[in-house]
Amino acid sequence: MKKTLIMIVFGLSFSFGQKKYWQQHVEYTMDIEMDVSDFTFDGEQGIVYSNNSNDTIKKVYYHLFFNAFKPNSQMDIRSRTIRDPDRRVGSRIVALEEKDYGDLSVVSLKQDGKDVSFQEKGTVLIARLNKPLLPGKKTKLNMSFTGQVPLQIRRSGKMSKEGVHLTMTQWFPKLAEFDSEGWHPNPYIGREFHGVWGNYTVNITIDKNYVVGGTGYLENANEIGHGYSEKEPKENDKSTNTWRFYAPNVHDFAWAADPDYIHDIKQSESGVDLHFFYKPTVNVDYWKKLQDDSVTLMKYFEESIGPYPWKQYSIIQGGDGGMEYAMCTMITGDRSYPSLLGVTAHEMAHAWFQHILANNEAKHPWMDEGFTEYATSLAENYVNKVSPKFPHKSSYDRYYVLANSGIEQAQTVHSDRYDYNFAYGASAYSKGSVFLSQLGYIIGKENLSKTLKRYYDEFKFKHPNPNDFKRIAEKVSDLELEWYLNDWTKTAHKIDYAIDISSLDAGRTITLKRKGRMPMPIELVVTFEDNSSQLYYIPSDLMHGYKSFDKEVVLMEPWNWVSTDYELSVLGSKKITKIEIDPSKRIADVNQMDNVVEIK
Repeated sequence: MKKTLIMIVFGLSFSFGQKKYWQQHVEYTMDIEMDVSDFTFDGEQGIVYSNNSNDTIKKVYYHLFFNAFKPNSQMDIRSRTIRDPDRRVGSRIVALEEKDYGDLSVVSLKQDGKDVSFQEKGTVLIARLNKPLLPGKKTKLNMSFTGQVPLQIRRSGKMSKEGVHLTMTQWFPKLAEFDSEGWHPNPYIGREFHGVWGNYTVNITIDKNYVVGGTGYLENANEIGHGYSEKEPKENDKSTNTWRFYAPNVHDFAWAADPDYIHDIKQSESGVDLHFFYKPTVNVDYWKKLQDDSVTLMKYFEESIGPYPWKQYSIIQGGDGGMEYAMCTMITGDRSYPSLLGVTAHEMAHAWFQHILANNEAKHPWMDEGFTEYATSLAENYVNKVSPKFPHKSSYDRYYVLANSGIEQAQTVHSDRYDYNFAYGASAYSKGSVFLSQLGYIIGKENLSKTLKRYYDEFKFKHPNPNDFKRIAEKVSDLELEWYLNDWTKTAHKIDYAIDISSLDAGRTITLKRKGRMPMPIELVVTFEDNSSQLYYIPSDLMHGYKSFDKEVVLMEPWNWVSTDYELSVLGSKKITKIEIDPSKRIADVNQMDNVVEIK
């Protein structure tokens, strides 16, 4: 009887300890009236907020991003005090005139029809709910707000350097994400975002001469025209149009508007409508060429990762470089064609690595930026019909600069907390890209491809974290990868291996040395005087397995990670002419001068 009881108790404990994935959900409705005479706007917002957590929510946070564009904001101070300021920002915010400030001010906030008290602290609003939101329940939050669009400085704003009138990104009071780690109400300093999955119904009233493009499907295209409908609407006496957009299953809403936008539509092979918005002041021929190449880009990403789940994607001239948003991107348009194609490829890749697979890019920017950078290189090569032997060389080269700079920080550092902008960029983009390329070296190219597709299948429309991705790769490859995720992302350990040529004797014994702190499996190629070669594969003991090969290979005993030296004997009697560690260069070895030895 006692044994039975104990078993039951243990069983219950185990059952209760199993944590199921959950995420919050929002239903946004917004009505916006934009005054283009001074670029101010009024807004009404309703949010139906579903609490899918096991926690009782007693307060909520909103992001008020536009408030960053005021003198002495945290973004301004950070930009003026960081050692290597972003040239796009620098000291521009502190020099703004009041008419060019950014501003989001909440006039009123209600929960289920009753006023809620709130506090605005820069780019964050804190509101304590009148009635705590219980697990599994919903509440309605209604807000009135006003805004002033800042002069375009970073991502958002009015009158960009290319003359785009409005880039409306991170423009509305946006409910912060609450997930298994709690709230994420980070002040905005110009870096990354984390949002709540949901549906958006947004009505934008603006001067009728303006063309609007962005997130969501335009539901009244026949009333609007402007390239959305084959039939132009009848003339009326109204000075404004109200654009009615609906965006399903997104975690953001962005739009841009300009009276001179050219609007073209091109359909992808899978039936996605690709919209292009650009001003006649750019190279129009480049933007026409971009449309066919964007069809090819979409094809590549769908085949290599997974289907694009919406029926529309827009490429819009705006912003200050390139930035991804739900169902669209904002890019500067006055570029050389290789640059225009490159930025489009990068931002379109973000449709998968951030807007379908929505990791917390504020905490783990290397996941979306690095994975995007990795995919971008391959996508551009696909469009240009080239197959370089080492497609990610630029990412490796930039990582090496970072690794040898003395300012590298672990990738677990929050994106806002990096001491140098360069260290953040090289870590998120380049080191993040190398993570995937190097993973392909560890588990095999085919397994990496399977991992990315399975990652898409299991985590689309979710917030995956680094361990989620690691576990997918482990399941696909049947190898243990905790050591790789830990050393590469949670430390600044370096990879550095060497061949000790002094050990090569008549017995044909080679000694390899691990000089860096990070272990790796080793592929060693020995070349002989008749130009034949032999591949030796030394797995790390931490992998607890072997990578498969599609060519002849000599499998060696694993290299114990605590040992700095490893000896192997070359088979046969042929004269050795060359010994090389990883000829593919996919190991990010920070000193490759001692990775190859030629013997005369």
